[in-house]
Amino acid sequence: MKRALIIGGGPAGLTAAYELLKGSKAKNPPEEIEVIVLEESGLLGGISKTVNYNGNRMDMGGHRFFSKDPKVNAWWKEMLPPQGAPAYDDIVLHRTPPLAAGGPDPEKTDRVMLTRNRVSRIYFDKKFFDYPISLKWETFKNMGFLTTMQAGISYLASVLHKRQENSLEDFYINRFGKKLYSMFFEKYTENLWGRSPREIAPDWGAQRAKGLSVMAIVVDMFRKIFPGKKNGHVETSLIEEFSYPKLGPGELWDVTGSEIEKLGGQIWRGCRVTKLHKDENNHITSLTYEKDGKEFTMEGDIFISSMPVKDLVGGMNGVPEKEAAIAAGLPYRDYMTLGVLVPRLNLENKTKIRTISNIVPDDWIYVHDRTVQMGRFQIYNNWSPYMVKDLEHTVWVGLEYFCNEGDSLWQMDEKEFSAFAVKEMVQMGLIDSPSQVMDTHMEKVKKAYPAYFDTYKDIDELRAYLDTIDNLYCVGRNGQHRYNNIDHSMVTSFETVHNILNGVRDRSNIWNVNTDKEYLESTANQN
Repeated sequence: MKRALIIGGGPAGLTAAYELLKGSKAKNPPEEIEVIVLEESGLLGGISKTVNYNGNRMDMGGHRFFSKDPKVNAWWKEMLPPQGAPAYDDIVLHRTPPLAAGGPDPEKTDRVMLTRNRVSRIYFDKKFFDYPISLKWETFKNMGFLTTMQAGISYLASVLHKRQENSLEDFYINRFGKKLYSMFFEKYTENLWGRSPREIAPDWGAQRAKGLSVMAIVVDMFRKIFPGKKNGHVETSLIEEFSYPKLGPGELWDVTGSEIEKLGGQIWRGCRVTKLHKDENNHITSLTYEKDGKEFTMEGDIFISSMPVKDLVGGMNGVPEKEAAIAAGLPYRDYMTLGVLVPRLNLENKTKIRTISNIVPDDWIYVHDRTVQMGRFQIYNNWSPYMVKDLEHTVWVGLEYFCNEGDSLWQMDEKEFSAFAVKEMVQMGLIDSPSQVMDTHMEKVKKAYPAYFDTYKDIDELRAYLDTIDNLYCVGRNGQHRYNNIDHSMVTSFETVHNILNGVRDRSNIWNVNTDKEYLESTANQN
């Protein structure tokens, strides 16, 4: 029997484990593979985990479940069937969401996927702007006549004179013009990455913003005016509905973990992989992990890694000097969030969207205020009514900050961080006084965002070296040092398992996920 050791219990690692177990048993004759997942923490899901604090649940970063890949959508439905009856807030507000015939009732069972409205806006100069920026009267009113004219002229200039895209700044200016870029992209990007967009490769925009532009927004506007007309696919950033697990994204991975164990797979929690051992033939023979302060070494035949490439290569013997240096120099941004429980927010709901207690309907809000460090804040009440213990009388907010491990923000203890973040809430006008805060909880996530600068420019050389290791497969966001969504991370594992079970040596199909704009549409049925 072969043994597959999977490093990391996030979306990519758990998908690989489930698919490998299911696929190997379905072969004729069945192929026996022992599957073991080693997860450093006690929770499954990686950055997609859900933290339950005193009955209030926190989503690390906010995770919409939307994909253009039919296999991903079918997979999600298998794990968490779509709701067949209204959720609690739908009932109270007399809403009728899309319902699946025979689907589970979220009021009676937890294993269910909800359909939610996507509302996400920008908070700039104490005013709300749609995200992405919309071309409607409220936008122009908030911007003012002069700024609107400047933005229009700037955009026309970008249409007539395209920049060569050497940086993320070039990418955004080409699509929105310099004025809108300076208002809605420059500061937020600096806050997110700790670097000027001039220092960041355009790849990040190509993967995360893809076809988003002023022109895409215009096309979407006409699509809404003439809804009966088929006018092609909609950019992901313009999608107005998404699926969401009743108890947060971590629920999907908890369910997946249970299904893995039913199939005979094992999930070892609290196991931090520190080393991989190669023989003289560049073949991995074993790995070393730490658990409860002790080191253990385990042999394996197949190694699937979703751990950060920096740590993977740093703990591997026999790596050439150049490739080792590339891996060591790969940058990341870390993430801190503070859950804050308050009776209400000062933000007035001026939309036509009804909510419990008439709070603003946003799932998450981008902060473009240059006077604070906060990057975004989530309103968990709107993600799922089951995320908040007392939905009618409290608002559960997640204040999000981007930082570097070891910097002044990261070194704050929970009391210091709480005081700092709550002070920014007051400064932004979200609440009047720290005395309104009923409770807080801090969470930190290391290496949450693989960054596109420093030695990232040489990532292809590192990839080429990793591909020479015949029994190693790199999957997921950190495994490939690529800012993947959940579905992209899952597809890297679909492709990996396909290669393993079919004896395919070439790794290009795994690395190509989320590099081409139409990748998911064009390869959706290859598996």
